[in-house]
Amino acid sequence: MLAARGAGAALRRGRLLAAGAGAGAVQPRGPPRAVDLRSDTVTRPCAGMRRAMARAAVGDDDYGEDPAVNELQRQAAGILGMEEALFVPTATMANLIAVMCHCQRRGAQLLLGRDSHLHLYEHGGAAQVAGVHSQALPDLPDGTFDLDRLELTVREAHGSRYHPRPELICLENTHSSAGGRVLPLTYLQQVRGLADRYGLRVHMDGARLMNAAVAQDVEPARITQHCDSVSLCFSKGLGAPAGAVLAGRREFVAEAWRVRKLLGGGMRQAGVLAAAAHVGLEHAEATLRRDHDNARRFAEGIQELNSPVCSVNLTAVETNIVMVSIRGGWLSPTELCEHLRAVSEEELAETGQAVSVLLFPWSAHTVRAVWHCDISARDTELAKNKLEFVARKWQEKLALGLRPTPPSAGGA
Repeated sequence: MLAARGAGAALRRGRLLAAGAGAGAVQPRGPPRAVDLRSDTVTRPCAGMRRAMARAAVGDDDYGEDPAVNELQRQAAGILGMEEALFVPTATMANLIAVMCHCQRRGAQLLLGRDSHLHLYEHGGAAQVAGVHSQALPDLPDGTFDLDRLELTVREAHGSRYHPRPELICLENTHSSAGGRVLPLTYLQQVRGLADRYGLRVHMDGARLMNAAVAQDVEPARITQHCDSVSLCFSKGLGAPAGAVLAGRREFVAEAWRVRKLLGGGMRQAGVLAAAAHVGLEHAEATLRRDHDNARRFAEGIQELNSPVCSVNLTAVETNIVMVSIRGGWLSPTELCEHLRAVSEEELAETGQAVSVLLFPWSAHTVRAVWHCDISARDTELAKNKLEFVARKWQEKLALGLRPTPPSAGGA
């Protein structure tokens, strides 16, 4: 199991490199149409964002004098149902600040998911910087914990002088490693009740919280009412170039300001970034609903293929992320990504178009596709057609006893 997890991590750390020109390479008149589904962090600011950034009224945010930042913080606090919010450079920093504010004793214990972003992809900041011990619990397929196991872990620690003292539960909503799954409201209420029984606090890594709110058709505050603090990222589904907020009670945010300063997150004329985030929030519902619809359409297209090469679990597609499972062992996730990225003469001859689709090799048997504001319904159709073409060609060559070789990326 450890070897498999290590292989998956190596795949996720990998970079897809375009192959050199070869016999099967094709040089279309122009560059291929690129459909980048690796992540919702690859977006570029739209024209409206760029205009807002250029016109933003700015000041020294470290002195609390940047009007655009102050307005964004008020707006975000209201949306999240919290007393105050603090603008920070990244959601990773927001999560670390939350841990440091909630767990002020060295050696305090943080309970979180084994596959959570905070545990796997934030460089162990809770341990490195905060001196906090993380107790990683197994994530269920829908991104939740087994609540009985969670309570047993807390109760055992409370009954022993030898265990670290648990002080904080961290949740991730939506849950990235689970494929963008949304945490049920009843589950959040149960976690809150458990935390209250044992005197623990609850922080939500809400990098994609707005996706959860749109999927559940509720106001974000309905979700965050069960939490002591929440982070929200602006550079994912909301399409801004940078920035996040950390929200909570007034005294919590006052302490968070001091920790932000400690971590080097105090910014000056940050209003140019806050202005972009404001535009993203204004258009969040329409943008994210379209992303979810496109992701669902793509997943349904894969299911309709009924291919022996790849499949998708439609019930797990709740927001903007689709996890595509690789079947049969003939094709690795990296190989599939290479074929989807490359453009061949055969493809041009059959389809009359050059399309380069970028997916992310997520684990030993899975590739990930993430929808965002730069991906249209037409792009989604192109990506679906490209996957159908690659799967069909792979099947045909396997039937002949051949192993397909990825062509050159052809300028992708």
